[in-house]
Amino acid sequence: MPSALPLADPAPLDGRLPGSVVSGAGARNFGVYVHVPFCRVRCGYCDFNTYTADELRGAKRTDYAGQAIAEVAMARRVLEQAGLPSRVVDTVFFGGGTPTMLPVTDLADMLAAVVGTWGLAEGAEVTTEANPDSVDAAYLQSLADAGFTRVSFGMQSAVPHVLATLERTHDPERIPLVVDWARAAGLQVSLDLIYGTPGESLDDWHASLEQALAQEPDHLSAYSLIVEDGTKLARQIRRGEVAVPDEDLQADMYELADGMLDVAGYRWYEVSNWSRSEEFVSRHNLAYWQGHDWWGVGPGAHSHVGGVRWWNVKHPAAYAERILAGQSPAAGRETLDDETRRVERVLLHTRIRAGLDVAELTPSGRTAVAGLIGDGLVDGVSALGGTVELTLRGRLLADAVVRRLLDE
Repeated sequence: MPSALPLADPAPLDGRLPGSVVSGAGARNFGVYVHVPFCRVRCGYCDFNTYTADELRGAKRTDYAGQAIAEVAMARRVLEQAGLPSRVVDTVFFGGGTPTMLPVTDLADMLAAVVGTWGLAEGAEVTTEANPDSVDAAYLQSLADAGFTRVSFGMQSAVPHVLATLERTHDPERIPLVVDWARAAGLQVSLDLIYGTPGESLDDWHASLEQALAQEPDHLSAYSLIVEDGTKLARQIRRGEVAVPDEDLQADMYELADGMLDVAGYRWYEVSNWSRSEEFVSRHNLAYWQGHDWWGVGPGAHSHVGGVRWWNVKHPAAYAERILAGQSPAAGRETLDDETRRVERVLLHTRIRAGLDVAELTPSGRTAVAGLIGDGLVDGVSALGGTVELTLRGRLLADAVVRRLLDE
């Protein structure tokens, strides 16, 4: 969740949604995202909306669960007032920040509020992110007991000097421990990796992949390092203290990851995500790419319901002030018109293995598909069947593919 919020229309203080959100609601799943904006330290590359203890300016971590629960109650009122049909929650995702910095009872209470408000679909996916050094066996067992089904560990790398550059605080030797503890608790396990860190070699990346695969996670994410303006890493690069990430090396690293994961039996389902089987796909993240509905709880959290998108005030103190006043914490929102929603479907569906329906394209976009097949970026057999599916090379150049599909 980037720290900068977009500019758009002001959001009403009561959070009221337009009646248009009802259209097609029965065909859309509903999920809940809970943003926990606290971290012990701020990693130099991180641009997420997170805060260390000395950045809270009066906000208290101990008050946060109650505030989030109050927003859940507000969400129920807003959705009911909009006339939306009653829908159970298909997925819940606690992200951050470091959700597991909070006592496990706080996470359990927030999850219980979601379940008590909407109910959970049978087989619902309930995930929390966690730093490897923020949990132990008892904590993970308590998560499972509270109803969590999945944990996503921020492994990032298995190489000490890469972790040091990223300013990650955990020891790579802790990864096997937390994975074993999570499995013993009955939780599904996902590992998050980052590649392309300044100073990271292809051999370093190979070692990290080997270590990750040795844990046999159910799901694995691999993201290329992006240097965001305003971060410590961006300043270090500007001063010449560390090198700019090498895009060609990052492409080599992606190809290495995809090859090793394929041999190990993992299947890509989104450009940066692989799973051992369909059962272990991150359904919450897939809902974002497929345009379903979700309510984002917490400072800076984004929501989307029926083509209306909004985002909360960023700072925990400002968020608390709104909640305590009984006001919506939304800072701004936008209502997407039909063409914008179509463009977003092209952008998002192109990134997933299920692909993009060719019917979503304009005539010029459909014409572009032939050239993309010729350039080895789109699978020809899938395209003949009416679906745009990226090849490996296409995944490396996904943004360029989207530009060509949308070029009028």
